[in-house]
Amino acid sequence: MIYPEHLVSEAVAENVYAGTAMGRRAGYMYGAALERGPKGAVGAGLGQTTSTGHAGIMVPTVEIRQTGETRTVDGVEFEFQMAPGTEAPAEMHFYLPRYRALCMAENATHTHHNLLTLRGALVRDPRVWAGYLTEAIERFSGRTDVVFASHHWPTWGADQIEEFLGQQRDLYAYLHDQTLRMLNQGLTGAEIAEEIQLPPALENAWHARGYYGSVSHNVKAIYQRYMGWFDGNPANLWAHPPQPLAERYVGAIGGIDRVVEVARAAYDEGDFRWAATLLSHAVFVDRDHAVARTLYADTLEQLGYGSENGTWRNFFLSGATELRGDNFGTPTTTNAPEIVAQLTVEQLLDSIAIRVDGPNAWDLDLALDITLSDLGRNYRVTLRNGVLVHIVKPADAESAGATITLTKPRLLALAAGDLESPGIELTGDAAVLESLVGALVQGDPAFDIVLP
Repeated sequence: MIYPEHLVSEAVAENVYAGTAMGRRAGYMYGAALERGPKGAVGAGLGQTTSTGHAGIMVPTVEIRQTGETRTVDGVEFEFQMAPGTEAPAEMHFYLPRYRALCMAENATHTHHNLLTLRGALVRDPRVWAGYLTEAIERFSGRTDVVFASHHWPTWGADQIEEFLGQQRDLYAYLHDQTLRMLNQGLTGAEIAEEIQLPPALENAWHARGYYGSVSHNVKAIYQRYMGWFDGNPANLWAHPPQPLAERYVGAIGGIDRVVEVARAAYDEGDFRWAATLLSHAVFVDRDHAVARTLYADTLEQLGYGSENGTWRNFFLSGATELRGDNFGTPTTTNAPEIVAQLTVEQLLDSIAIRVDGPNAWDLDLALDITLSDLGRNYRVTLRNGVLVHIVKPADAESAGATITLTKPRLLALAAGDLESPGIELTGDAAVLESLVGALVQGDPAFDIVLP
């Protein structure tokens, strides 16, 4: 495996920090728990779907630092093009001179890819994405007979390759540039998503269709990247959260039965988007309202059946599954031990910090030295005001309430709440360590998404 190692670590950390929420939503996005068939999952747009269970990672063995580097692996020469910050933080393309073959990773596939995946992530940069595709065209197209990618079938022939890569580049560049043009005219992300149109050449290119990403949610992602969550309307600056907002809407419309009546009319007219909006308010007022839940599930199914985009279909149908009483939890665990083990010590301590139950730790004031015997390094960890802070400094028994000496692998077990297994040498006040571990909480892998 060949990766830019420091970027891999950053990508792993992103998935661990928000791993529970991302994993839960990924189950909806990929339809991992849906039945397979015409009324269930038919794929994810980029491929069939992800596997379930615990994810893993292969540890990098070679680090590539710059475009143009070459390596020979099992007698085959590879030439690399760095493309960080595109589809993935550690993305790269590679060229095989012997075969005149170019791998574009996930930056040029036979679908419109995601700039912001529906499971959640940092917004990807379409300007940079397009720029690396331009660089690939200039660097490789004249000496390439076949282009392939991580998920899809190859493209053969010099002319076809140049057209394919050029249209893929133009897709992301157009969305970026036109979204910025329209936001500078005062449109919000939702408004731009409704108004923007792709050029006919891109609209009619099958490899640019929105089977996985979509014009709608990618435009909103670009808006988010530049402008954030706030659309500038002061009415939205301090809006109510979903449940109290739903209570007010339902009351204003005339009660939950009236809301369901209006939603039924919208459903019968085929206005499923409006019906879904109304019914979401209804179930946030009364999650056990049987008629509202059934009609909402029917509505989401219709939205799913009408979706060209695989991930939209899966989200709609997974939502219907939850409304019908089946909370399938998180089929895939992305922050599995094999992945967490690849974090640096600093990232691991950061991942512990986001698990501190702040309000329950407000009154704690403790300091703990963590000495990693296998790394020859000590971290001073403090917990005050519900905030866990770590710095590298020599151990000091006078200023720390306790010191623990252990290896990094044992620290992973400790972070998981294991205080009993051997491998920890503790000096000082054992209550300090117990208080720290007791302040940590785990994420909920089965939180409701469609219901409050």
